[in-house]
Formats: sequence, structure tokens, C-alpha cells
Amino acid sequence: MDHMNMDHDMEHMNHDDMQGMDHSMHHGMDFKKRFIVSLIVTIPIIIMSPMMGLELPFQVSFFGSDLIVLLLATFLLFYGGKPFWTGAVSELKTKNPGMMTLIAMGLSASYIYSVYAFIAITFLNSQHVMNFFWEFSTLIVIMLLGHWIEMKSVMGAGNALDKITQLIPDNAHMLHGDHMMDMPVSGISKDDIIEIRAGETIPLDGIIIKGSTNVNESLVTGESKLIAKDIDDEVIGGSTNDSGTIQVKVAKDSSSGYLSQIQTLVADAQKQKSRKEILADKVAGWLFYAALIVGLIALVYWTINGSLSQGLEIMVTVFVIACPHALGLAVPLVNAQSTSIAAANGLLIRNKTSIEESKNINTVVIDKTGTLTEGKFTVNEVHEYNKNLLGIIGGLEQQSNHPIAQGIVTYLNDQKIDMETVEDVKTLKGYGVKGLYKNTEYLFVNAKYLDENQINYDKTEYETISNKGNSVSYLVANNEAQVMIAIGDQLRDSSFELVKQLAKRDMKLVMLTGDNKNSAKFIADKLGIEYHAELKPEDKQKIIKDYQAKGQAVMMVGDGINDTVALTTADLGVAIGNGTDVAIESADVILVNNDLNSIIEFFDLAKNTNRKMIQNLWWGAGYNIIAIPLAAGLLSGIGIMISPAVGAVIMSFSTIIVAINAMTLKV
Repeated sequence: MDHMNMDHDMEHMNHDDMQGMDHSMHHGMDFKKRFIVSLIVTIPIIIMSPMMGLELPFQVSFFGSDLIVLLLATFLLFYGGKPFWTGAVSELKTKNPGMMTLIAMGLSASYIYSVYAFIAITFLNSQHVMNFFWEFSTLIVIMLLGHWIEMKSVMGAGNALDKITQLIPDNAHMLHGDHMMDMPVSGISKDDIIEIRAGETIPLDGIIIKGSTNVNESLVTGESKLIAKDIDDEVIGGSTNDSGTIQVKVAKDSSSGYLSQIQTLVADAQKQKSRKEILADKVAGWLFYAALIVGLIALVYWTINGSLSQGLEIMVTVFVIACPHALGLAVPLVNAQSTSIAAANGLLIRNKTSIEESKNINTVVIDKTGTLTEGKFTVNEVHEYNKNLLGIIGGLEQQSNHPIAQGIVTYLNDQKIDMETVEDVKTLKGYGVKGLYKNTEYLFVNAKYLDENQINYDKTEYETISNKGNSVSYLVANNEAQVMIAIGDQLRDSSFELVKQLAKRDMKLVMLTGDNKNSAKFIADKLGIEYHAELKPEDKQKIIKDYQAKGQAVMMVGDGINDTVALTTADLGVAIGNGTDVAIESADVILVNNDLNSIIEFFDLAKNTNRKMIQNLWWGAGYNIIAIPLAAGLLSGIGIMISPAVGAVIMSFSTIIVAINAMTLKV
């Protein structure tokens, strides 16, 4: 991660995202209501209507019962079938028939044929036809149940996050005039002052302006230890104030804080369609045309060689068999289960296509500072050419959130060195920062800047210090290096395990860093990996493109702020970090808990998810390959035919298998 000013605010969760979440919930409740009502209506149809012409022991028949069944079935056609008609119309408008069109075709064929049978039996006294209201009604109920389960499962992917959100208190102590008053959290705005007492949950993201405390952020970030917080430190809504009373200036209201951003991720993931879902839609489209053609051929053939009623019956069977319910659930149910498992393990999958991309990854490039290393810097050496200038360094660095800057500011505070007021502080990408102090420009930059601008410094001293793994920065004024500060970081324990586990999967790990070559080499040698050092953001992007040009599929793992370009360029971008430091908009996957082992868990989960998707797609569509020709009477010569009732049972059975297979997904 480059040393630069990183004041960064997450984008507000927009209105469309909220609408998307509400929209999904609405559909889930709509399917539930339609299922319950349709089930109630279906019960009398089952009691009064024969199954494939067979009178079951519990069935009853009386004068007018056939008319009652017709009326109830007609109600089901418009009420229970509405979601499928609406979806079919949308697909046909785009000239892209898919699942909903297939479902609508099966329902309309069975209903129309049953109405024809009712008229033939009631008014023409025909004994050669039978209605399929029993199959029609149970088909609608089964499909509504399946879609309700699907919506419930998809919405359930955010359950773990919803539980965190529920920990936010309804009210907070807000400063009103010169006293505190309790206010609903939803009514508190940015820049309001709130007070959080010991043991209370911090309701909103903000900056401490009074008091100090220890904060438990485990429920939000996965960090189990208490984190010391003082004035000017950030706090995250959902974390717990362990001790002391603090006053916080609200940085983001309840609709735009960290937890709301997490909800946005879930909503976005639910709205996206992966390539396998698109493939499932395409397969359903092919099945539509196949069923339509085979059904019409069967109608003509069996009408010529049998009767119109026989031809219609067989055509209806083909349409019922082709109903793509299992295919429609094949991928969404697996994705829902996968997203839920990921969320419970601190993995937030922003882009569902990342699951599919993962199987191609063979190169993982990773940032150093705060990613492979702890990102908690301590000053190891200060070579003071002018001690009074340390206050200027503090003035430059106190405006930055970068871990190196924070480490330096902490050191200067410990040394009781007053921070000078530096104006017009700006970031020098890939180098450091600069600003004005008493009309003189001061820069706090790395050795690369000094080399490129021919500024003299003790290179022997630099080599000795940087070879110990330190990041070395210089205060420069009037093209002269005046102060040198060496600051060191520690490798994460999980970095060694990451290298080991990636090697087992035939993947190589490459470190990309804006730090100096000696410091980078020190870390890379410890891990036994390749490295590229002294990189600007655009350099990281170029290296990733070079790997891709060589046919490598690249995952980029970074802190998600200065690595935004690299994260978006890579085939798969993974942001690691906690709280508001996570660059949600640039990554495909977020590792909330900062644990590099989560990368391996992601690969394992993605592998299992892809396997389940393929299994479900084969089961969801494969049975049609055999069932449709059989339903059309391909083997009628040897006495093998599939009735609409058997078709409905096969479809239902395949749906159950697909659902069970999805629910057995594990990491």
C-alpha cells in the first residue's frame, strides 16, 4: 500500500439498493402468500378431481362438483399462476423465452386441455377425454412452494449480517444544546454529537471528540481483541464500548454507515446473475423450443394415428415434463447457500461471478502493508538532522489514515513533540506527502523520490536500515534531506500458511508494494515468494496486465484503498481490512476479519459451490433429455409412455433433489 493520505468515505447506500432489498423481500412474501392461498384452493380440487382419470379412495363426486373444480382451477390460473404469466410476458417481449415461458406453457396447456375435457364430458357426453385439473393445481402449488423456498434461501444469505444490524440500538444519547437527550438512531444525522457510555453499543460510525475507551469490534470486523480508541479515532456502528464514556461526532447516518454498506453488498449479490444462472436460462430457452416442437409433432402424429384427445393428452404431457422448475432452482439455491456460508465465515461475496472466476486463478498478487503484514508500524530509528523538524513531519502525517503515518504520529506523541500546522497537504502518489509550513514546501517521501529527483542522502545508511525490513522516509526541504525515519511492520502469522496452502493448489503468490526494494525483499525472502517493489498504483496495474497477457488468471488481494486500480484490473479482486477502510466498490470479495486464511476458505468454498452448480444443472436439465422423448411416445411401440401425472411427479422429484443437493453445500 502506498504511503499517502487516505481519508476515505464509503459511498452512501443509494435508494436503488434499498429498493432492491425491499423488492426481494416483497417477492419472498408474495410467493409465500400465493402458495398458502393456492394450497387452500387446491385441497378441494384434489378431493373432487380424479388423478389421471383414477378415482382415489378419499375423492368425492357430486352434481356440480366438476363445475366447482373448474372455477377453483380458473382462480388458480390467474392468482397462483400470475408470477409465471408476468415472467413469461417479460421474456417473450425480449424475444428470449426461458424458464417462466416454459412454466407458463405447461400450465396453459394443462388448463386449456382440461377445459376442453370438461366441455366434452359435460356437453358432448364424451367418454374418451379426462381433465388434468388435479395435475394442474398441484403443479402450481409445487412451483409456488419452490419459488418461495428459493426467495427465502436467497434472502437468508444475509441472515448473519441482519443479526449484526439488529444489535444497533433503537435510540442514542444525542447532544441537544447543552444536555444529552435520547433520540431514535434513524433521526440522527451526520455531524451530530452522540454519547456512548460503558457497555453500550456504538450506534453509528463516527470520530471520537471527547474521552477514550477500549472498543470491541468483533461483531463487525472479526477482531476479537479490544482496540484502544482515543480522540480523533474512528469507531464503527455495531461495535461495543467496553469502558469509559466517549462523545462521538457522527460521520455517517444509519443509511450510509458500515453495516448499511454490508447490506448493500448482499442486495447487489442477490440482484446479480452469474454465468451459470444465465446458462440455466439459456438451457430453459432451448427446452422451450424443444418441448414446443416435440409437443406439436406428437400432437399431429397421435391425432393421425389415434385421436385428437390422445394427441392433446400427449402434447400436454410433453409440456408438463419440460417444466424447468428444478433447472430454475439449480443455481440460485446453491448461490444462496454459498453466500450464507461465506457471510458466516467473514467472507462477503460482492460479485457472484467471483465464485466461477476462482477456478481459473493461478496467480495471487498481494499488497504488503496491512495485508501480508499487520499494518501496525512502530518507529525503529530516527536520524535527526534537525530535531525541530519532527513537528513538521507530525503536521504532515496527522492528516493521514495510513498505518505508517499513524505509527509516526503515535511515536511523536509519545515523545511529547508538538505537531506543527502544515497547510495545503497533498498526496504524492507512490512517494509520500507534501505541504506548506511558513511558506516553505516540505515533503515527507521515500528514497525512490530522492533518487528520481537527484536529492542526496546517505545510501549506505539507507541500505543497512532498509535491509532490516524497515520502511524509510525522509523529510525534504529545498531539495535537501533533513530527517530520516525508519519504521517497521510485522508479518502476519497467517501469511506463511497462505503461501503453503496456495502452493498446494499450484498457485503462486507475488507481492506488490510501494515500499522500498530492501524492505520488500526482506519480507519476500522470509515468505519465499516473488516481489515487485517501489510501485505506484498504475505500476501494480501494469504488472497484473502483464501476467494476464501471459495467460495467467490473477487474483489481487489488497487493502482496497490505494489498490483500487489493481483490484478492478485483476480477474478477481479481494479487499482485506476492517471497518470503513474496506474499499467495497472496487472488490469482488471482502475479507471482513483480516484473516488471510479466509482466502483459502474462499477457494475451498468456491470449488465446492461450482461442483454443486454443475451437479444441479445436470440434474435440473438432464432428465428432460430422456423424459421429453418418452412423453412424446418414442417408445410407445414397446408399451412405455409417460403420463402427465408421472411427468409432474418426475418434475417435483427433481426439484427436491436439486434443493437437497444445494443445502448440503459446505466449505
